[in-house]
Amino acid sequence: MYNYLPISGRKIRLALVGCGRIANNHFAAIESHSSRVELVDICDVNVAALSQAVGRTNAIGYRSLAELLKTTTADLVILTTPSGLHPEQAIQVAASGRHVMTEKPMATRWHDGVRMVKACDDANVRLFVVKQNRRNATLQLLKKAVEQHRFGKIYSVAMNVFWTRPQEYYDSASWRGTWEYDGGAFMNQASHYIDLLDWLVGPVESVMAYTATLARDIEVEDSGVAAVRWRSGAMGTVNVTMLTYPKNMEGSITILGEKGTVRIGGVAVNEIQTWEFADIRPEDADIGSSSYQTTSVYGLGHPLYYDNVINTLRGEAEPETDGREGLKTLELLIAMYLSSRDGKRVALPLDY
Repeated sequence: MYNYLPISGRKIRLALVGCGRIANNHFAAIESHSSRVELVDICDVNVAALSQAVGRTNAIGYRSLAELLKTTTADLVILTTPSGLHPEQAIQVAASGRHVMTEKPMATRWHDGVRMVKACDDANVRLFVVKQNRRNATLQLLKKAVEQHRFGKIYSVAMNVFWTRPQEYYDSASWRGTWEYDGGAFMNQASHYIDLLDWLVGPVESVMAYTATLARDIEVEDSGVAAVRWRSGAMGTVNVTMLTYPKNMEGSITILGEKGTVRIGGVAVNEIQTWEFADIRPEDADIGSSSYQTTSVYGLGHPLYYDNVINTLRGEAEPETDGREGLKTLELLIAMYLSSRDGKRVALPLDY
């Protein structure tokens, strides 16, 4: 499908747009791969944020994406801007002939996500959607167990995201907590967890959801619940709130099957708390070492995610989460919002 030339014999050149909260994870990931990549340009409309990022990275700073694209030598442009800006920026980058990496969610509207994929296809460039949680060692073990059919028939799945986002978090930037640029607890904070529903368990048949704004002064929901039915017959729940007192408590997934029970918890699916199967396999010895301690809800997956992106651009791998993988998560998120809005079960795939 893609016939661009792999990048070889030199470092892959990167540019990053949006020097806010999540950008630091990207800077650290880029630094960890400094032998293979270099950050040449960065961009932000906020002078203070841009200045701080220039100081850390020594990249050239720009105040607008248009100005950056006029002169950058980057092969790949990374979008860590507010979610609602991703579609137009991705399309702009693709039109310049450069590959695109976008943070989650790739878009806040279904048709915008589709436009992003089409623009990158038309320009013959790659679209990468960041799903770093998939690279957690804990989830890699769980994914392998599912692929090996160790659960037998999966019966029940429970997903909990019990975090806290105080009013000051939403007040820290005008785009936070808005439908246009952010999305709510499902779309923004729990996006990586919604992604796991399809990636781990399989295609979803239908969802029913409630959302509510119970405490924060924002447009979007601060809490939500959903019931999920998979095409396999499995059923499950998603329970999300940004109102946990007094701090982030849990990001977890529990899978109950015919021949296995697993619960991965901690603040960000970083601890294997239950691992029981009818059979015993060598990788079971790894469950202790795969758990790790963190206070970050982002986990430790960004450097591993970058490794796949780098290998893909060098022609040595296929992308783990491209635009089409990103659309699977976006479609499930949109289905949950439609269900909550209309008060009914929503079947997938969506009928657009």
